[in-house]
Amino acid sequence: MITSPAFKDRRFAVLGLARSGAAAAEALLASGAEVVAWDRQDVARAPFEGRCRLADPLELDLSGFAGVVVSPGVPLNSHPIGPHTWQYGLPVIGDIELFAYARASLPPHRVVGITGTNGKSTTTALTHHILKSAGVPSVMGGNIGEPIMAQDPLPEGGVYVLELSSFQIDLTFTLDCDIAALTNITPDHLDRYASFAAYAAAKERLFAMQSGGSSALVCDEDEPTRAIAARLEAAGKPLVRVRTADLEAAGLAAGRSPSLAGPHNAQNAAVAAAICRGLGLSDQAIAHGLATYPGLPHRMERVCEAGGVIYINDSKATNTASAAPALAAFPPDRDINGGSPRIHWICGGLPKEEGLGACAAHLGNLAAAYTVGEAGPMFADLAEAQGVKVERCEFISEAVRRARDAARPGEVVLLSPACASYDQFRDYEKRGHHFRQMVGAMTGCEPRSEGRSILP
Repeated sequence: MITSPAFKDRRFAVLGLARSGAAAAEALLASGAEVVAWDRQDVARAPFEGRCRLADPLELDLSGFAGVVVSPGVPLNSHPIGPHTWQYGLPVIGDIELFAYARASLPPHRVVGITGTNGKSTTTALTHHILKSAGVPSVMGGNIGEPIMAQDPLPEGGVYVLELSSFQIDLTFTLDCDIAALTNITPDHLDRYASFAAYAAAKERLFAMQSGGSSALVCDEDEPTRAIAARLEAAGKPLVRVRTADLEAAGLAAGRSPSLAGPHNAQNAAVAAAICRGLGLSDQAIAHGLATYPGLPHRMERVCEAGGVIYINDSKATNTASAAPALAAFPPDRDINGGSPRIHWICGGLPKEEGLGACAAHLGNLAAAYTVGEAGPMFADLAEAQGVKVERCEFISEAVRRARDAARPGEVVLLSPACASYDQFRDYEKRGHHFRQMVGAMTGCEPRSEGRSILP
C-alpha cells in the first residue's frame, strides 16, 4: 500500500469503508495517523474493530481533525457530512487527495489523470497497457481497478494512470497531474449537480489543479470540451488538442486490437496515444500497445455464444451516450437473417436523464427491447412509440430468459443498460456479474473469462 509521513500523528475521519474507504483507512493507519472510521454496515466495520476508534463523524466534534475522507458515492449536494465538516473549517476529501498528499514521499514519478463522461475507463486501461507493454512501470487506479492507496508504490520513473470521475475530482484539491486529459462531456449525473454547466465545471477543475510545466490534453469534439480548450488556451496553458482523426493521420488506426473497434474506441485510442506521446513513447511502442490491448470487463465484453446467439455484457454503459455505440455496432446485415434487426437490447436501471438520448438514433437495429428497473417503464413507452417490440421485465434474469427464448442464430443479446445500476445493484460490475451468471445458467454455456471486449 501507499503510506506517507505526511499522515503521521494527524487525525482523520473516514466515512464509508467499502473499497476506497477501507484502503484509505488502512493506508492512514499504516502511516501512523489517528483514524476514526465508520460505516453503517457491521461487516464493513469488522476489520477495523480494535484497530481504531469506530464512530460516526456526524456525531463528533471534529476540532483538531485534518479532514474527513468519504467515498465518491457520498452525494455532497445532499449528505449532511459536508455541512457538518465545513463548519469546522475542514475539507471533505477522497482517497485521490490522500494520494496527492503522499506523492512527495514517493520515488520520482509522473501522474496522468483522465476524466470525461464516456470512454475514460477504456482510455485509462489502454494508456496503462501501452505503458506496460513498452516496459514503463505503471499502475492504474482511481475509478478503475484497485484503490490507488492500496497499491504498491512504483519505482523511480513509474507512471500512475488515474481514471477520475467528477465525484472524485470534487473531493480532490491538490492533485497536480503531469498530464491531465479530457475525453468528452455529455449530460450525466445531473442528480448530483445544479446544472450541466456545473457538471462540466467539475471536470474542468482537473486542469485548474495543475501547476506550470504540466500538460493539458483535450479531445475537443463536442461543444463543452471545445469551450474548455478555448479557456485553457486563453489562460496560456500548455494544451494539446486531440481529434479522433489523429489516429488515422498517424498511421495507428489500422492495427488496432478488435477490442478497440468502433468510432468511440477510435476516440479513446487517439487520446491514449496522445498521452503516451506526451510521456515520451514512440509511435512504434504505441502501435504495439494498441494492437495487443485485451479490452475491459463489462465493456462490450463477449460472454459466450450459445445456439448461434452472441451474449454481450456492456454493463458499464451507464448513460445513453455510452450505450449508443453498442447499439450502432450491430446493424442489420443482409447476410444474417435476411437483413432483419438483430439486437435484443436489455436496458434500464436508475435513469440519469429523461428520454433515450443518443440511443434513439439506433432503434432500427433492435429486434426487441427488454426493459428493467426504475427506468423500465419510461424506456418501454418511448421504444414502443417508435415501433420497437418491447418486453416489459422487472429484473435482468427475466430479461435474459425472454431474450434467450426469442433470439435466433446470428442475433445478439446485449446488456447495455444506458442507466446507473443503483436501483438494483451496488455498481455496474455487480450488474455485469449477474448478467454473466444468468446467461451461463440459462444457456448452459461456460462464460468466457472476463476482460475481452467484442465489436464487429
